[in-house]
Amino acid sequence: MGDRQAPEPLLLVQELANTLDIETRTDRLATPEGLDRFVDDHGLERFRLAEPDLAGLRELREALRAACLAHAGAAVPREADEVLERRLGAAPLVVRIGVRGEAAVEAAPGLTGLPALTAHLAALIARAAGEGSWQRLKACETHDCQWVFYDRSPAGSRRWCTMAVCGSRAKMRAYRARRAR
Repeated sequence: MGDRQAPEPLLLVQELANTLDIETRTDRLATPEGLDRFVDDHGLERFRLAEPDLAGLRELREALRAACLAHAGAAVPREADEVLERRLGAAPLVVRIGVRGEAAVEAAPGLTGLPALTAHLAALIARAAGEGSWQRLKACETHDCQWVFYDRSPAGSRRWCTMAVCGSRAKMRAYRARRAR
């Protein structure tokens, strides 16, 4: 993935969104074992995610993907907006002041399961938004791809995860549509 991989703090958001591969219909969060692998791979043991969190986590994943599609120019569907409002709005955050006076937004202490992970993601997104990088986390606009990527182009105007595959396919479809007229 290399140049399309998001920097911290957005990497976890990107990797969560990409647990579903739309093209191959592979969902790494389809089973409790898949959730365990995701937790292990990302060092999320402290959140104590469990099988009852799976449906909500998949719902959050799809709403985050919709937000990333919006960064590429699509509108956030009402349902996704409601999920984000409900999930992220209920994620308790606190402001911590460091020894040098620096401020950081963090998940409130004492949370577990999906609320803990959601609060953590909210804090990461808030940090990225403050740094100006949140808008560059995009989802490929190709309907059968929607892979989440980080747009490192100077203008921040990429629409596809890769020009070699999705971009070429989209341009070929547009060319054929013009020729058909």
